[in-house]
Amino acid sequence: MPPKICYGWEGNSKWSTMNLLCVSNGHGEDTIAVRVLKELRQLPGAPSLAALPIVGEGVSFQRAGIAIAGPTRSMPSGGFIYMDKRQVVRDLQGGLLGLTISQFKALRQWAQAGGKILAVGDVVPLALAWASGAEYVFIGTAKSEYLVRDETGRLPNCPWLEGYAGSIYQPWECWLMGHARCQGVFVRDQITADYLQKQQVPAQYAGNPMMDGLESSAAKLATLTAAFPSAEAVVTLVLLPGSRAPEAFENWQRILLALDSVGANFPDRHLRLLAAIAPALNLAVLKEALVEGGWQPEPGTYPTYSRQNLRLILTSDAFAECLHLADAAIATAGTATEQVVGLGKPAFTLPGPGPQFTYAFAEAQSRLLGASIILVPQPQQMGAALATCLQDQARLQRIALNGRQRMGQPGAARQIALCLNQIYAAPALGEWVKPGAGGS
Repeated sequence: MPPKICYGWEGNSKWSTMNLLCVSNGHGEDTIAVRVLKELRQLPGAPSLAALPIVGEGVSFQRAGIAIAGPTRSMPSGGFIYMDKRQVVRDLQGGLLGLTISQFKALRQWAQAGGKILAVGDVVPLALAWASGAEYVFIGTAKSEYLVRDETGRLPNCPWLEGYAGSIYQPWECWLMGHARCQGVFVRDQITADYLQKQQVPAQYAGNPMMDGLESSAAKLATLTAAFPSAEAVVTLVLLPGSRAPEAFENWQRILLALDSVGANFPDRHLRLLAAIAPALNLAVLKEALVEGGWQPEPGTYPTYSRQNLRLILTSDAFAECLHLADAAIATAGTATEQVVGLGKPAFTLPGPGPQFTYAFAEAQSRLLGASIILVPQPQQMGAALATCLQDQARLQRIALNGRQRMGQPGAARQIALCLNQIYAAPALGEWVKPGAGGS
């Protein structure tokens, strides 16, 4: 369970007049940040909140009623220039340099006005928070020690440069997290907190916010279940093509190819396919691909298609319900894949040309999530991989335990918000407690 105590100001306290700006760099990071900020603003005397998403336009913040405090723009790469260097040129042509300069100016103005910063994501928002001159807190979502080691030691297949300095975080990242203006560091699992503390970084694990917000609705569960004929021999798969166009549409084509082999490997089973589609994606494109692939449209509450022993529905408003109903996932996604793993389900990943879900990304994800990820290099191999795994009950039990251990329990957003409440309480009412000086 997440710890209930974090470093903060001692004594009873109230919020001082303070503005908090959240800087994040990606769709998944925005979602995590919003969960924390929603919890934070429910606390007594909550600060004034704003956001500066440096990737995309911050739709998640806008939907949550959180003001955008600077310029935003969607770039061709979708924020994945570090995975495909060819995207750098496209982003520069799209105005990346000018946008970055304008965003940094907004950060500096925020800091000069006495505002604080919450950085969510990787080293980019962390470095921007430091460079602004403001006090800051960091929620590290991108890195975990599980990328290079597990509880038994270093992984044999990880790149030798990763983790060479004693942590998956590089020395300059540790310096930024250990800086005097960094008021708190929250990481995604206990093993990462343990290794960072050895590097003199006051990191802590308060749970993983990725596992928050996955409560299911009984009404939606019933609607989804009713979309399929009653049958005894049923396998339910959730399809996760990702959230960014046009890559998600290319991923969808590969998933449909994989479903051909799935149907062939389960000839005596009914396959229930739940396609959990990001609201920003155009369903018409996905429907067209289904029709071109020989799927037959059928009436239903959700867009419904069938082919042989496969029946598929598309939904953009029942993500959590799809995850809870599924026996496994076929995934070409980042955060969504981690969430299905956290619910104890196996995820069969299908790498493609990217820019996000490349083979390198999928391989790193398999190290991060361990036994819960089954990397399938080619769509034609999907059916056999699924059949082998789903028939092995002992393996499924190990996968369930592994996923919950790697991803943690829900409730982290609330715990982090409470810690932020302590960190940014009125200075006159308490004294900052550093690790080893009475804090816990």
